[in-house]
Amino acid sequence: MKLKVGILGASGYVGNELVKILSKHPKTKLTYIGSKNNIGQSYNALYPHSNLALEFSSEDLSKIQLDVLFMATPHEFSASFINEDLLERMKIIDLSADFRLKNLKNYELYYHFSHPNEKLVKEAVYGLSELYCEEIKKARLVANAGCYTTCSILSLYPVVKEKVIDLSSIIIDAKSGVSGAGRSAKIENLFCEVNENFKAYAITSHRHTPEIEEQLSLAAKQELKIQFTPHLVPMQRGILASIYTNLACDLDEVELRKIYEKYYKDKLFIRLLPEKTYPQTHFVSHSNFMDLNFCIDKRTKRLIIIGALDNLVKGAAGQAVQNMNLMFDFEENLGL
Repeated sequence: MKLKVGILGASGYVGNELVKILSKHPKTKLTYIGSKNNIGQSYNALYPHSNLALEFSSEDLSKIQLDVLFMATPHEFSASFINEDLLERMKIIDLSADFRLKNLKNYELYYHFSHPNEKLVKEAVYGLSELYCEEIKKARLVANAGCYTTCSILSLYPVVKEKVIDLSSIIIDAKSGVSGAGRSAKIENLFCEVNENFKAYAITSHRHTPEIEEQLSLAAKQELKIQFTPHLVPMQRGILASIYTNLACDLDEVELRKIYEKYYKDKLFIRLLPEKTYPQTHFVSHSNFMDLNFCIDKRTKRLIIIGALDNLVKGAAGQAVQNMNLMFDFEENLGL
């Protein structure tokens, strides 16, 4: 039998990506799509390229029977929407930030709301598939990792865990395509604003900063502060992160590659590229792969790490399905 699957927030870019993946997944049947603004409208009317014969329903799930619900909703919605009754009836994978952060003060500082559900925040498993595989398998609520955070954390995790870098020297310079901002209309995302333009934004205040710091601090077993600056690139999708940090010991690239292979050799969706071949967004577009490589600058004794992924797939919908596969004991790459 196939899992009965639903998507709340199916009208957005990430929701559409979930529809595309789950419609072809051999173990799922998409039976519910929810949307606040498109109730009663057919999915085909919004996305004519799709052959999904479903209409958008309301957000009321009291009479909906599902095995798993994907929530691709705006921040602050699921914090109040998800409750014990819902979790008793279905597993939930939340693609917003509402259950990612264990430090509740960071919701006030970065998302400007007071979190109403401390109990479920404590229960939620952080949905970074490669790092929390066993915990995700047992979870009923998974907080899917963010796009910038997935790229940044996975790029840094092995060297942070092994403490071969100066943990106070991490600088993340990241670039994202416009779909990372979502499908809602915003002046700064209009074609004439974005085309032929390249800019930094949310300098020192981006919402993914505490998420990256929290997870890398857990890896290092000490509190870390990182410098994170995101940029908007005039392309539809993709993230590329250039990360700079000082080496804490005398390592060469062969030894460093062994460290990365120790953690990622058996990870299906992390590709450690050959020497001197560096990630590009084109290599990972429309896939659930994350490409990774590094270089040591002997002149400055700095380590430069380059990571790339598709923000809508490995950075969102693809990773969510990867987490679902783990939760239901499917092959991790099934449907991906």
